Amino acid sequence: MRQTIYKICTRTLWREAQSLGVFTGAPVDIADGFIHFSTADQVRETAAKHFAGQDDLVLVAVDAARLGPSLKYEVSRGGALFPHLYGTLDPATVLWVKPLPLDAEGNDDFPPLDA
Repeated sequence: MRQTIYKICTRTLWREAQSLGVFTGAPVDIADGFIHFSTADQVRETAAKHFAGQDDLVLVAVDAARLGPSLKYEVSRGGALFPHLYGTLDPATVLWVKPLPLDAEGNDDFPPLDA
């Protein structure tokens, strides 16, 4: 069974990653030394906590198994285990990328998610 994990980033950062052939992370990822991901159960809270009111975002879906041993699940917010990638992400390994627009109330309007 595939576990899909998610990365929220700006459309600009993702376009740059596609152009370069590698995603090294957002500024917070680079500062922390790993790329932050969320599971399907965590991503809405991540969006509300770290991306509230931001537009021009995309949601990047990745098959966790394709990331190998560089992916670690570590204790983070509220004691939950969050996926952290210690390395770069090859855009060619991504399952899909979808816009993450704001709804009428200013909240992120998520597409259907894989678990």
